[in-house]
Amino acid sequence: MWTPKGYQQVTGLSSAKSLTVPAGATRAAVVATGQPVRWRQDGTAPTASIGMYIAVGVERVFEGSLSKLQFIETTASAVLNVQYYG
Repeated sequence: MWTPKGYQQVTGLSSAKSLTVPAGATRAAVVATGQPVRWRQDGTAPTASIGMYIAVGVERVFEGSLSKLQFIETTASAVLNVQYYG
């Protein structure tokens, strides 16, 4: 069972940003609004054209090294909504 551990909204994604992962969180459900985003989970920062793509309104669930995740917008005004679970 997934236990909610917190929520975060990430804005200002013109440069790559990491998540602020709450204690005990092992999963993150992420949805982009406004504009698509790109992500990487290998410790390297994505760019607006390089990295894995998340379309607007599509939920992506991450597990593993959440602290290594980084996100960037592909076009100005993307917002990332993140729900954490343990």
